[in-house]
Amino acid sequence: MFGLMVRFTCKDESAAAEFDSLVAQTGEQIRANEPGTVIYTVHRVDGRPLERIFYELYRDKDAFEAHESKDYVKAFLSAREQYLASTEVDRLDFVSGKGVDVEH
Repeated sequence: MFGLMVRFTCKDESAAAEFDSLVAQTGEQIRANEPGTVIYTVHRVDGRPLERIFYELYRDKDAFEAHESKDYVKAFLSAREQYLASTEVDRLDFVSGKGVDVEH
């Protein structure tokens, strides 16, 4: 397993709404086209209306690379910058968990 946790902070409420729309469009494509993407969730942060946290879990690094190579992901990565004040990315190396079938 390979994962990411990404914290995005939007510029303002209008930017957050546009970002959420972009995320929804991209998420549809991810669900339809990426069997190696196990979890791709987006959360609003309680009490911080401009922040979004993405939790992404991929079958392996190859699945992540396949995700990154998709045209709709490249479009998302390019378009998102206009809405964001900051981005923080943590790469996650799986240790253990519940709810996901994993092979080591």
